[in-house]
Amino acid sequence: MADKKPALSLIATPGRRKAMFEVAREAERRGYAGIYVPSPFAGFAFCQALAHETKTIPFGTAIAPIYTRTPEDYAQAVGFIHEVSGGRFRFGIGVAHEPSLERMGIKPGKPLADTRRFVERLRATPRAGDLPPIVLATLRSKMLALGSEIGDGIVFANGARSHMAKSLSGLTEAQRRDENFFIGDMIPTCVSDDIEAAKAVNRKTLTGYLQLPNYRNYWKEAGYREEMEAVEAAIAKGDTASLPSLMSDRWLADTTIFGPPAKVREEVQAWYEAGIRTPILVPSSAAGNALKAVEEVMAVFD
Repeated sequence: MADKKPALSLIATPGRRKAMFEVAREAERRGYAGIYVPSPFAGFAFCQALAHETKTIPFGTAIAPIYTRTPEDYAQAVGFIHEVSGGRFRFGIGVAHEPSLERMGIKPGKPLADTRRFVERLRATPRAGDLPPIVLATLRSKMLALGSEIGDGIVFANGARSHMAKSLSGLTEAQRRDENFFIGDMIPTCVSDDIEAAKAVNRKTLTGYLQLPNYRNYWKEAGYREEMEAVEAAIAKGDTASLPSLMSDRWLADTTIFGPPAKVREEVQAWYEAGIRTPILVPSSAAGNALKAVEEVMAVFD
């Protein structure tokens, strides 16, 4: 595992879309494990373009929200990407987050039942062609069990490394051994010799996630009840400005990667050893923009 490169999370923000194609091609040339794209800034469209802009690197959504398009429409689109990319695409799906759905005027239902129904309808769509592997976003045990039952893989975001052994025990032994069953985690990553600055960047990245009850409930299960209860007390008082100060170093080190290149390499190796087959580094920079962040992360593994 020591020489294996992780995957990258890329976002093609307005004004940098063509530049991100070049980043994707460079990641392909350097042998990264994949490119995984979250939903903001037309993430699904970026994946469609990656089918043509790259030739060999695996890529996928991480994740596409199930409520924004019908399963039948998604089926035709992902069947297309799967075919023209030569089978390199993974369709990562999830219920997304209630605040973002509410901003779009979407009322979410019951996550487990809705996800099951979505996958059933997706696979039942006629004349969509062969479909890509379907990867379910997961945090807690019930969704992981559903991913084990009906999915071709699972992907965490901001998972706690110390809790992974317990989480992954919900998969079958065959799935834990099967290289084709996707097991990934989106990990906020900041490369910097200034460790305190890197930690501050990751704290900023996770501030929004701390305000989501499903994440707090997961982190409580993972052993961070005291931190999460302090966060909930601050939110109840309307004091969201204090949230970064409530993120303990222990929690931050368990859910993110930060520090100089040698430390980042060690941490990625530790994620492999924890059972994450595909660590997906989500780059941020203490000294520049998104392109600078990706450059810093890629330099770690040269």
